Amino acid sequence: MEASSAPVPPAPEPASRPRRAGYRRLPVEQRREQLIAVALELFAHRAPEEVGLDDVAQAAGASRPLVYRYFAGGKQQLYEAALRSAAEELTGRFAVPLGGTPTQQLSAVLEGYFAFVAEHGTGYSALLRGGSVVETARTSAIVDDVRRAALKRTLRHLGVRQAGPRLTLLVRSWIAVVEGASLSWLDEDRAVPVDELREWLVDQFVAMAAATALHDRQTAEVLAGLLALEGPDSPRTARLRAVLGAPAE
Repeated sequence: MEASSAPVPPAPEPASRPRRAGYRRLPVEQRREQLIAVALELFAHRAPEEVGLDDVAQAAGASRPLVYRYFAGGKQQLYEAALRSAAEELTGRFAVPLGGTPTQQLSAVLEGYFAFVAEHGTGYSALLRGGSVVETARTSAIVDDVRRAALKRTLRHLGVRQAGPRLTLLVRSWIAVVEGASLSWLDEDRAVPVDELREWLVDQFVAMAAATALHDRQTAEVLAGLLALEGPDSPRTARLRAVLGAPAE
């Protein structure tokens, strides 16, 4: 008589490799945009050289090889992609609202600008100051593109199609003042209320334009046009009239 054999238990299913917490499969473009968004958030609070690919991978719930799959150039390529994304966002905030006087509209644009500065504090400072180990000719070109966009939008806001050299110099210089003020604002822990800072910068533009108008007919014509659009009840009308030598109404 043959000995009965015990039934052989089925082989256990191979254990699946545990995934990282928070990992989920995303479409290619969506995953790329997620990695850029995560990098931007990290760069907002830490200087670019202090953020590594492992930091981005961990924050995104992904692996380092996955990050390399999307950014074969490593951290430099990811940083440039994040910077380009931030530049597009900042440029979008230069849109001028339809209502209000010219100086009120300029103040509204500055409101959007300083909201961006507040959101991207540390990274913004590192970007504008330069000298970062991840700074290249490409990253500098991205920043210059933003400045050119600001120049173009400001001149369009002033109703100028073809700016002469002095008016162009005026606007470029004012943009530099805005950048410097924003860096100082961050350095001083935002001690000056942003509303006051914004209005001060609008007055700075008016004062710089008045000084330029003494040497440039085009700028003088632009200032006269602003005066006409500000209206008699605008708080800046008296100051504009004073610098232009126009009689009070």
